[in-house]
Amino acid sequence: MKVVIFCHSLISDWNHGNAHFLRGVAGEMLARGNDVRVFEPANAWSVQNLIGEYGEQPIADFYRAFPMLRSFRYDPGDFDLDQALEGADLVLVHEWTEPAVVTAIGRRRARSEWRLLFHDTHHRSITAPHEMRRYKLDDYDGVLAFGASVAEEYRRRGWHDRVWVWHEAADIRIFRPMPPRASERDGDLVWIGNWGDDERTAELGEFLIEPVRDLGLRARIFGVRYPAEALASLRKAGVEYGGWLPNYRAPEVFANYAFTVHVPRRPYATALRGVPTIRVFEALACGIPLISAPWDDTEGL
Repeated sequence: MKVVIFCHSLISDWNHGNAHFLRGVAGEMLARGNDVRVFEPANAWSVQNLIGEYGEQPIADFYRAFPMLRSFRYDPGDFDLDQALEGADLVLVHEWTEPAVVTAIGRRRARSEWRLLFHDTHHRSITAPHEMRRYKLDDYDGVLAFGASVAEEYRRRGWHDRVWVWHEAADIRIFRPMPPRASERDGDLVWIGNWGDDERTAELGEFLIEPVRDLGLRARIFGVRYPAEALASLRKAGVEYGGWLPNYRAPEVFANYAFTVHVPRRPYATALRGVPTIRVFEALACGIPLISAPWDDTEGL
């Protein structure tokens, strides 16, 4: 089967957690003997920020870590979409794809035989429905939603039996228990996650930074988009800041700490109960103990 995937980025996970699952999906499809083509815009903000901070080396490192994966970077203003879709059996369009591209692919589905699915892995369908109205999905065959609450929102809009829940999951070829580098750990607590604007500022203080300070733990945090006041809070609590960490390196980091935590962003703890981030599955797949802030596991994951 020929599968064509459109997404924001496969090669960069700088503040782009969707790359984690998409890499696993593409890798699994290839391992099962399918022909997989992934397309991402050449000007993807995640790639631009990654290169802006670290140069081109992380791109080369990605291909070294995932030698089976390739991503075709296209110019949305000068792109032969018909050629990209030629011979496809299944087309998956991720929800961070530009609305104009989403619409253009839908129009071609109306005169094609391949199946077309919209892949929604964000809370915007519930928290910012006005943004999602930019996506014209009339010609799509269905929606893959990463949680029951998101799927239910699409059903309320008339999709009914054309919505399927497809939870994010960890690729266990990458995320697996690893031996520590030495007999002594690097620290007690490690947390890998981005700041998240104002979606969990208070929660990170209450469930991560303050306990580290009060308990005198040796802790390190990895992630991006930490504002100056956040970095000051980390320093005051004695937390080491490690900056961006390539997602595929998480297993080796987890192996050298005693435990990690899950601090869900506010929309996932309130409006999207039952939908964890993929980092929960990645941590558990690596065998590190995980303590979660309050979160309602309504789907029994």
